[in-house]
Amino acid sequence: MKKNHPFHMVTSSPWPILTSVNIFTFMVGTVMWMTKKEMNTMLLGMALTVMCSCLWWRDVTRESTFQGNHTIKVTKGLKMGMILFIVSEIMFFSSFFWSFFHSSLSPSIEIGMKWPPKSIETFNPMEVPLLNTIILLSSGVSITWAHQSILINKMKPFKTSMIITILLGVYFSILQKWEYSESKFTISDSIYGSTFFMSTGFHGIHVIIGTTFILVCYIRGIKLHFSKNHHLGFEAATWYWHFVDVVWLFLYISIYWWGS
Repeated sequence: MKKNHPFHMVTSSPWPILTSVNIFTFMVGTVMWMTKKEMNTMLLGMALTVMCSCLWWRDVTRESTFQGNHTIKVTKGLKMGMILFIVSEIMFFSSFFWSFFHSSLSPSIEIGMKWPPKSIETFNPMEVPLLNTIILLSSGVSITWAHQSILINKMKPFKTSMIITILLGVYFSILQKWEYSESKFTISDSIYGSTFFMSTGFHGIHVIIGTTFILVCYIRGIKLHFSKNHHLGFEAATWYWHFVDVVWLFLYISIYWWGS
């Protein structure tokens, strides 16, 4: 492939457009699964999306680590892309909070003009939800420790704190799965069930993605892909994880504590 402007130092990539097409295929397949109970298109779109994403990230890793193509200009572009991605995620979760507060601040007559609805038995916010809050806040501390370690080129504490963060992320997911299995209501139980499982469920997916992101950074750290001056991939993972932490704090305060 031809190179772009010499100051950019990266090659043109086919993965963005291919990934977009695959995500569209996955979306259409999901609609078909919900309406016609046909899963093949959805599974095909999911598999192709994962494959293209891995190949895309492989190219970015190669360009940054082995080819040295990530100049200051390229790095700024990647940082801006990550910032815009997190902003889009903020808008995504804002829609769930909007729905929750719209329904809870002025409960309709269909749910008995009461929040939570009379038939809903909510979770005790002082039990598993509080433990999950402590876990995520602790993981935020450990990944900050990892970030500070890499800034002073101390790889041993970097690896230790990364392992702690990964274990805390896995522990959070296990507890949330257990919490769902103990739930006395489902996603189809009024607007409360819908907003609860949509918001906490999507947050759970983000925790799994963030844990995977950090695990990949840990493997790259072992392979000495990062230094104190070159660790944008890990820095992006840190930003993403702090975003996940902050969203959970809002979920805990509004849905678990205030909403119960």
